[in-house]
Amino acid sequence: MNKNYLISTGGSGGHVIPATILYEHLIKERNVIISCDKRGLKYLEKNYEYKIIDTPKLNNILFLPINLIIIFVLTIKSFFLLKTEKIEKLFSTGGYMSLPVIFAARLLKLKIYLIEPNQVLGRANKFFLSSCQKIFCYTDKIKNFPLEYKNKIEIIHPLVREKIYKLNSKYSKEDKLNILVVGGSQGANIFDNSLKEKIVKVSKKFSIKITHQTNKKNISILKDFYQKNNIENSIFSFDPNFEKILINTDLCITRAGASTLAELSVLNIPFVSVPLPSSKDNHQFENANFYKNKDCCWILEQQFFEEKIEEFLIDIFNNKTDILNKKENLKKLNYQNTWISVNQKIINVINEN
Repeated sequence: MNKNYLISTGGSGGHVIPATILYEHLIKERNVIISCDKRGLKYLEKNYEYKIIDTPKLNNILFLPINLIIIFVLTIKSFFLLKTEKIEKLFSTGGYMSLPVIFAARLLKLKIYLIEPNQVLGRANKFFLSSCQKIFCYTDKIKNFPLEYKNKIEIIHPLVREKIYKLNSKYSKEDKLNILVVGGSQGANIFDNSLKEKIVKVSKKFSIKITHQTNKKNISILKDFYQKNNIENSIFSFDPNFEKILINTDLCITRAGASTLAELSVLNIPFVSVPLPSSKDNHQFENANFYKNKDCCWILEQQFFEEKIEEFLIDIFNNKTDILNKKENLKKLNYQNTWISVNQKIINVINEN
């Protein structure tokens, strides 16, 4: 009797992107299905086999009784999904989206594996630690991790798309410096509003090209602004070939989502991280700090961004040796990081447990 794997995910790209990468690692071993909420569907780039489990948010206490009833119903739905699809093992990238699926998996006594992409243990993953076989993490020094479950940690290199490993980043040998600003497809207001004026001032001292990811509604505004100030630019919201932008980047200014930092790391691209201060349990700061402690990046906290970013960039570009040192440190960090090594580690752990 054929048995399958199911990956439970949803919500943000921070959950869905690692799920799709895990899918590619597992698909040669078993049939794999993804369960996802409606919010997360936009991050499924290709025709993955998926089922919708649309778990409601639990952050509004007024709707909590109704939402608990919905989760109960979705747990029953998940129970029959797991049973019908003959699911053998369940994988979860964390978040409230996975609650009903994991509850159902526990009822069926399935083996459960958790994935924690961040440097801080997520609350859903923490809740289900006692029920899982193993939890895949990028470090054994993860914040808020209960000591009694440390033996469940399996360290892997960060989950990165296979095609990223096949690319080689380039450091500009021209006078023009390529700066990439990554605010996500929804944009980041602090990058859209506070950065552009500073970029103009920096451009008076250095020849630069700006590539800026923003919300769709801001594309024409930013493009017009940079053109009026004679700054070469490329403004976009979503690019299916984003990796081609990455390989021509000298320096990236970015939030600190685990997937973005992992791709920059594998491509040896130094970055200035501006962690989102409202990220749950301050996990974005911890994500960035992981790389800063290895001298692979700079961190500029949001409260100082507008005041310091101009001086920050000028100092960086005046000292190209620092950029090159960080590239070398990223290379050292990733010298054993390959698609095959990550794949073998994941498969071996699953087969042994």
